[in-house]
Amino acid sequence: MSTSTNDKWARWLLHGRFADDPARRRSILTFLAPVRERVLDNAALSDGDTVLDVGAGDGLIAFGALDRVAPSGTVILHDISQDLLNHSRDFAETAGMLDRCRFIQGSAADLDAIGDDSVDAVTTRSVLIYLPAEEKAQAVREFYRVLKPGGRISLFEPINRFGHPEPDHLLCGYEVTPVADLAAKVRQAAEGRHPPEEHPLLDFDERDLLAWIEQAGFSEVHLDYKAEIIPRGWFEDWNAFLHAAGNPLDPTMAEAMAEALSSDEAERFSAHMLPLVDSRQGIQRMALSYLWATKPGEVPNPPAP
Repeated sequence: MSTSTNDKWARWLLHGRFADDPARRRSILTFLAPVRERVLDNAALSDGDTVLDVGAGDGLIAFGALDRVAPSGTVILHDISQDLLNHSRDFAETAGMLDRCRFIQGSAADLDAIGDDSVDAVTTRSVLIYLPAEEKAQAVREFYRVLKPGGRISLFEPINRFGHPEPDHLLCGYEVTPVADLAAKVRQAAEGRHPPEEHPLLDFDERDLLAWIEQAGFSEVHLDYKAEIIPRGWFEDWNAFLHAAGNPLDPTMAEAMAEALSSDEAERFSAHMLPLVDSRQGIQRMALSYLWATKPGEVPNPPAP
């Protein structure tokens, strides 16, 4: 299987989000498995369908879709990262599925390589969240354009605005009052690359999803929104806290600490945080949305009198 990871998307998806930590990898994949099944269930796939998986990444949704449209259906894997497409192509070839896959490189907001009214279903997972604000609605219009009449869209998006901003006494869900001065510096370094008001991960919510879908022309729109506040830390251990990147746009905690803190400050910050992280004494704030909708079908001709 290809190990080329020359761009930030591939580096993060294949390595950075796990910090190359087997325990964290298992934890994330355990979380994602029911997400994949829910997205595919909502797409209502059947044998012979052509599915376009936008932002296919490492193929989590796409290869699940292949099973559901077998034996004659096809899946188009579309992603901004050629490295990830190469990774998925290698997997498909090894698994004997290459003949039912197509691979197209491009932005989710520009599906020019896909013809009008040409696919039965569009699936996406955590894709709109990474697009600039002005491209999110454009991507939804593109999803609509490529769907056949009667085609379905099924998407999943986390709603990060739900958990932001954190109260000053928390950082990544952990109590930081005793090191509030240091936490403020780390927070500033972590957010400095993308101010919150401009960050693509924070510039939309579930109401925007509904508006974009409806404005694009979809009918029979359904949204399932779930929000949770759970007394449990986000990270499995100290290594994951330091080196696992929550997304490919922001620095890791280790990078933010190196930028913001002196060696003495980093030692004091770590001494406070490490036991909280390793004992998972944190709070998870999380909101998730599943949306599925149908492109209106052609009105049948009335029977002859």
